[in-house]
Amino acid sequence: WSLPMAMSIIHRGTGVAMSLGVSLFGLSALILPGQFPDYLDFVRSLNVPAALIYSGKFALAFPLTYHTWNGIRHLAWDMGKGFKIPQVYQSGVLVLVLTVLSSIGIAAM
Repeated sequence: WSLPMAMSIIHRGTGVAMSLGVSLFGLSALILPGQFPDYLDFVRSLNVPAALIYSGKFALAFPLTYHTWNGIRHLAWDMGKGFKIPQVYQSGVLVLVLTVLSSIGIAAM
């Protein structure tokens, strides 16, 4: 698999994952009893290790950041920039680096 092909598939997958996640979160707010703060208190009472919470936050931030950075890359392509093969690979690597750094930063909040 080439990098651009894999990134295209991941872009579609992160879009579906975010759409599904938001839909499920909204439906759970309608269906589940109680309020959101009750569920936050429940998670706090579990005494989950900080590394696991950080990993979960990273997993939630990754699709958002990847889809955003790759979307910006696609907007550049819509303007006719970055179509040469070396540029495609360079921008792909840049998107991956920015995604990881952004996800780390968001998860650290």
